[in-house]
Amino acid sequence: MNKTMKNEFYFLNKHEQNSRLKEISLVFLKLGITSFGGPVAHVAMMEDEIVKNRKWLSKEKFLDLYGATNLIPGPNSTELAIHLGYERGGWLGLILAGACFILPAMLIVLSFSIIYTKYGALPEVSNILYGVKPVIIAIVFQAFIRLGQSAIKSRTTSIIGVAVIVLSILGVNEILLLALAGLFMLISTDSSKLNKSKFYSLAPILMPFAVLPSVQLQKTGMDTSKVFLSFVKIGSILYGSGYVLLAFLEAEFVEKFGVLTNQQILDAVAVGQFTPGPVFTTATFIGYILEGISGAIAATIGIFLPAFLLVGILNPFVSKLRSSKALSNILDGINVASWGLMAVVSLKLGVSAVTDVPTAILAIISLFIVFKYKINSAFMVLFGGIAGLVVYLI
Repeated sequence: MNKTMKNEFYFLNKHEQNSRLKEISLVFLKLGITSFGGPVAHVAMMEDEIVKNRKWLSKEKFLDLYGATNLIPGPNSTELAIHLGYERGGWLGLILAGACFILPAMLIVLSFSIIYTKYGALPEVSNILYGVKPVIIAIVFQAFIRLGQSAIKSRTTSIIGVAVIVLSILGVNEILLLALAGLFMLISTDSSKLNKSKFYSLAPILMPFAVLPSVQLQKTGMDTSKVFLSFVKIGSILYGSGYVLLAFLEAEFVEKFGVLTNQQILDAVAVGQFTPGPVFTTATFIGYILEGISGAIAATIGIFLPAFLLVGILNPFVSKLRSSKALSNILDGINVASWGLMAVVSLKLGVSAVTDVPTAILAIISLFIVFKYKINSAFMVLFGGIAGLVVYLI
């Protein structure tokens, strides 16, 4: 990397570097503790804290970095935090910003995981979860509609989305579907301009799809290393909404390994909704259920590791990537394929969550609320838990 591309952090003296790193840690720890409400709310809080209050960078640069998070797989708000840490403090700032933003949510989710494992079978807890699950389905359905509004841009993307739904139902591998959707979109919109240099420039984005299908894990049992590798794979290929995570969790741990049920996945998402920070800390819950504390740590590191690496590698090239028409076309294909995968798993989870008249009524009420009013998902989960207890007491 030439000098003009080198981060300004490295030209500061030691005292100024340490001061910046301390500030990065405190700012993102604060954001990690207080950032309820999902990615959109997280981004708004970061803009307020970083751009308006501390003036680390301009709003234009902030928006460029936010836009760049859509170019790589992983959780957008966490990747934005990592980008901001890199801009302010180089590689050390990148690590500190991401870790401090993730850590509070991870610890809170881990605490809930321990409580869930110990007391989840108690009638009171079971009925709280009974009421929460149809609410989660309503929240997921809202996310599904919003993703569809942004992902379905043309007749071609509509065809890809429907094809992915059909092929997913027929059991075609989700990684293969994502890769084929991106490739089909590229060829159908840019076939006259394809050349080797274009593919080489897209190598960092396409590499996970080439490498990960060859990573085959035995389908017998689960251990910490398999938990880690499974979540590295998921974190390396997950585009679109954080709720697309459901599709990969269901494919990996329900269909492939058979170590979880759809009910447990819904419980994991419920915990992720009720806690601050990234929705991807759902991985912490899943990891703990599978392999205890070591599994929780392995799952958390695994799902976030690709984001740290990709942001660090691609940050200096943000402007070039943002202007790539070919990359934009590939991402359009991948995003609509993610929407298709989300459609299939949402249907499966809906069948698991809505099992009788009370849960059907609760799902309908929740759908009305989430579409009619802008309400924090944590409050919706609380509403579902209270409703479940009321049904239990009646």
